[in-house]
Amino acid sequence: MRATWRRLPAKLHDVGWEPGLAVPAADGSPLITDHYFPRAEGDFPTLLVRSPYGRGLPWSPMYGLLFAEQGFHVVLQSCRGTGGSGGTFDYWRNEVADGQATVSWLREQPWFNGTLGTVGPSYLGYVQWALAADPPPELKAMVVQMGLHDPYALFHADGVPRLETALAVGVGMTYQHQGMGPFLKATLRLQRRLREVTTAKPLRGAFTSAFGDEVPWLDEVMAHPDAKDAYWDGASLAQSAERLGVPTALITGWHDVLADQTFEQYDRLREAGCETALLVGPWTHTSALQQGWPEVFAESLAWLRAHLGADPSDLRPTRVRVHVGGENAWRDLDDWPPATPVNPWFPTADGHLTQHAPTDSAPLTSFRYDPEAPTPSLGGPLLSRTAGVRDNTALEAREDVLTFTGPPLTEPVDILGPVSARLSISTDTGHTDVFTRLCDVDPQGRSVNICDGLGRLRTEGEEPSQITVPMSSTAHRFGVGHRIRWQISGGAHPRYARNPGNGESALDATTSTPVRITVHTDSALTLATHTAVRAAEDTV
Repeated sequence: MRATWRRLPAKLHDVGWEPGLAVPAADGSPLITDHYFPRAEGDFPTLLVRSPYGRGLPWSPMYGLLFAEQGFHVVLQSCRGTGGSGGTFDYWRNEVADGQATVSWLREQPWFNGTLGTVGPSYLGYVQWALAADPPPELKAMVVQMGLHDPYALFHADGVPRLETALAVGVGMTYQHQGMGPFLKATLRLQRRLREVTTAKPLRGAFTSAFGDEVPWLDEVMAHPDAKDAYWDGASLAQSAERLGVPTALITGWHDVLADQTFEQYDRLREAGCETALLVGPWTHTSALQQGWPEVFAESLAWLRAHLGADPSDLRPTRVRVHVGGENAWRDLDDWPPATPVNPWFPTADGHLTQHAPTDSAPLTSFRYDPEAPTPSLGGPLLSRTAGVRDNTALEAREDVLTFTGPPLTEPVDILGPVSARLSISTDTGHTDVFTRLCDVDPQGRSVNICDGLGRLRTEGEEPSQITVPMSSTAHRFGVGHRIRWQISGGAHPRYARNPGNGESALDATTSTPVRITVHTDSALTLATHTAVRAAEDTV
């Protein structure tokens, strides 16, 4: 690790290891736990890291060894039903009780000094929110890295299955705790069969061949696309942040699949008056723990030392730090989002993007979306190696993709904050999804994705329906000579399940109908523009 990440701090202590401890869960099931500790005299605070992904690579070195070297006891535990722990894994239903049971066990350990922190990414963030639902008095700090609090939002977007993400999560949950060998084998098998699985009709149950076995919990989460379904009762831990008093640092990346959940966590913590900090890097969900690990580790270590060890010397002076794309620089901010005016940009019939508001809601242009040849997904917040920033030029050449492009900029424009699209749409079948994306076009014509979102809507006859599609948030500088582009299509497959176009569910459809999608003039792309735009509107 030190050869790979040269900016890691030098170790302060040699590390000891107690593997395979059996901690009783809420129902008595053994939760297998490894204890890492500094080989030194004195009291040290404890970090609790609970994971469904096993206790080997990369968790052992990244969390067990590295934090123990810096002066922490680290308790690395496998969630029930994973990594040798007893019981059956049930995506979210046991974490509150099992976390509390683990803290009860900690109180009995002679090395536990009564000062507890938590740290970890992804589902390791979810178990932190589970503990925070009723925080024990010993809990003094949390670091939620690319963390989850709402399982529904991980698997569905506005009722549309996040298909590729669901499959990747299924592989991780099923195989990663078995070791890197089985996990890599399963990942490669899914990659080979991804097209076969994601184009199957019906889609329900089609992924079994890619997993090598049935995964009942994945069947269940995919079969409940309605967030109000009783199935999801108790799944979201959003309320944990709404009343939390434990200092909590949040870390994410602009192309993290859980970025929006992190921003929601930050908003709730701020409203609750909880001490918090936010770091947003140029990362995907996985690259934050790879290329971004030196920054992620430094941020986490500084927060934990400040709140568990009374050493605030490495804390940054501002609450928020974000990486600004386009500028490739870090920027410190007092809050997120900063107070920035929101400006609408409007599409024109000739493919331009303008700040001149339309005077009517007439049809502007249309395209045909065919579920049998769906618009492909490209880059963005995924769990695969294709995530992140990608050249959209070939995608935008397709006939089922619309683009509206602003004039070359005569001065830099910073977009800082949430991005959204207000769409006025009509269709000939009444059923459609709309995928909308913000892109940066450089002077050479290369178009790269910044942020995006998808919404589902119904239409009646020739009358348009209106929908506002959240497109996540960004901190991005459009440089001089660059152009702002708005991209619109009928989907992004296999990132999202295809809309069959005929009202059938995405999981059960056996037939499909092509859809003619018409965009109307009163549609708008809304951007939090930090710098006034002064560009020649007549220049294309």
